[in-house]
Amino acid sequence: MITKRQTNIINYLVICISDFAERFEMDSNAAYRFLSRYGGIDFLVRHYEAEHTLSLDDAVDDLEAICRQNGGIPQ
Repeated sequence: MITKRQTNIINYLVICISDFAERFEMDSNAAYRFLSRYGGIDFLVRHYEAEHTLSLDDAVDDLEAICRQNGGIPQ
């Protein structure tokens, strides 16, 4: 059974992926693959408690920084 916290994290991931995709002009599937490959998804899950208190713009900025640190440069 999925917990309320897990549901909240999933919903937050969906929103962040969508906003990341919009900012970097890619579709949501490409954004998900990019974020998965370069550590963005893992980062959001591990730091959900802090990240979800930030604006979505700040969260996408953080995702970009984490992915860049791991070798990913969004186009």
